[in-house]
Amino acid sequence: MARIPDAFIDDLLARSDIVEVVGSRVPLKRQGKEYAARCPFHDERSASFTVSPTKQFYHCFGCGAHGTAISFLMQYDRLEFLDAVDELAKRVGMEVPRDTQQRNANPETRDLYGAMEAAASFFRTQLARSDKARGYVDQRGIAPEIVERYAIGYAPDGFSGLRDALGTDPRRMQLLERGGLFSKNDKGHVYDKFRDRLMFPIHDRRGRTIAFGGRVIDPEDSPKYLNSPETALFHKGRELYGLWQAKQSNQKLERLIVVEGYMDVVALAQYGVSQAVATLGTATTPDHAELLFRNAPDVYFCFDGDRAGRSAAWKALESVLPRMKDGRQAFFLFLPDGEDPDSLVRQEGVDGFDARLRSATPLSEFFYASLSGDVNLSSLDGKARLAERCKPLLAQIPDGAFGDLMRQRLTELTGVGARADTPQAHAPATRAPRGTPAQKPSLIRGAITHLLHRPAFALELQPPYRFAALRQPGIDLLSELVLLVRERPDIATGALLEHFADREELAALQKLAVLELPGEEPDLRAEFLDAVGQLEKQVVQQRVEELNERIRGGGLASLSAEEKAELRDLQSLRRG
Repeated sequence: MARIPDAFIDDLLARSDIVEVVGSRVPLKRQGKEYAARCPFHDERSASFTVSPTKQFYHCFGCGAHGTAISFLMQYDRLEFLDAVDELAKRVGMEVPRDTQQRNANPETRDLYGAMEAAASFFRTQLARSDKARGYVDQRGIAPEIVERYAIGYAPDGFSGLRDALGTDPRRMQLLERGGLFSKNDKGHVYDKFRDRLMFPIHDRRGRTIAFGGRVIDPEDSPKYLNSPETALFHKGRELYGLWQAKQSNQKLERLIVVEGYMDVVALAQYGVSQAVATLGTATTPDHAELLFRNAPDVYFCFDGDRAGRSAAWKALESVLPRMKDGRQAFFLFLPDGEDPDSLVRQEGVDGFDARLRSATPLSEFFYASLSGDVNLSSLDGKARLAERCKPLLAQIPDGAFGDLMRQRLTELTGVGARADTPQAHAPATRAPRGTPAQKPSLIRGAITHLLHRPAFALELQPPYRFAALRQPGIDLLSELVLLVRERPDIATGALLEHFADREELAALQKLAVLELPGEEPDLRAEFLDAVGQLEKQVVQQRVEELNERIRGGGLASLSAEEKAELRDLQSLRRG
């Protein structure tokens, strides 16, 4: 199987900024030379996740997650290797060699995607065959081109329509069950999960079907909306219905409009508003917020104007606030009683709906209005209460003009300043940097550590590499690192670690890579070269001892003329 050349991967990582890649998904705070955040891969209260711009890799001291920009995309976006490479290459304008294939392609995952697509095709076929379903679509005024764009289908009534059509192969049955398309009763009988519902396929970032949402056709049926359960492909807190179609319909997304249901997305598209997405029946999560802003600078949240709608809007604000980098904007559109985006756009047309969006409440206004609603700002006590409510939330805003202006607004309202909280603000002044070694490392360990931090130091060495002959633990690893850098001169720390991804040495290398190495570049280079020089002296001593041991066992005659000359040279070299 062909593979992507290492040189391409090295070049891709060299052109990519891991801080930008991670920071577009996780709010980062500068902490010295690195950046810190709460780890996105496990629950934690303190920031133990670090990103190094010099080493170009990330590491979590809590759960051990680590890697390059590629592995971050694989873990965070749940992409496979080639998909992550494609995503990163698009960011930096590189073309992935098309004759390559994914090294670690997962047949199970491929087959699961295939099964989900087969189900989507079945549902589309059933829509064409059902007078009831087509009548409902016509009644809702959904044009054929919108039905096609969103691949809308129909799950027939009955308990085994999908199972009978696609379940003749036991393997396919197993895949469909894993994809969340079947349910099982107490007696173990398997039946279709979706029945007599209009079906809306949910697509991933590559347009592949990963799940479904079903809407009732008969008003008496319930629940109104039914989503696929969480599966290996689908995590509802990280997906947005309609995002794939929005990206296909717009060369550049200037805004995204978050609505409640599938029909709202489809109805807005019917009237030319092709930037609507839905959160799949769950509150707006931090992952949703990252996904929204990664695709558009302006995000509009459409909620009912009642108490429940405003509560949902506040949850969305809490997810958005830590991601409000400069250039991003969030707005809240509260709908009139009894109305939804579907009904509004039908009554007022696209111009009327756009006018409502233009008058939507900015995040800053909604923030202070919500927190000060029950506060008497004419009293000192009220001002103090508002300040205490705002401070922990304002501390979550990334550094920049927006955060400064939000804190300035608090000062205007209360007279109290709100300093941005930073990880280093509470760090004890005498605390040693995280990962600082407790004792001086061995020469080999020290040389390896220097190479992990500054791979280019290996280019200072000239072959032959005499230290490689030293019989000590770790020397083979040091030699391999030197040769790897010589073969791939532009390799960075993260890529070096990736080279050992499936090997037992990775854990030790990972610990060394996160150590602090104080000092300037020339001093660190000198330390590395001195360590290698001392190792080469040990090689000389090792060889001298070998030859002297031969002499002790069989006299000087046991050495050849060449070995005698070698011994004299080595002794002279050692004295020198």
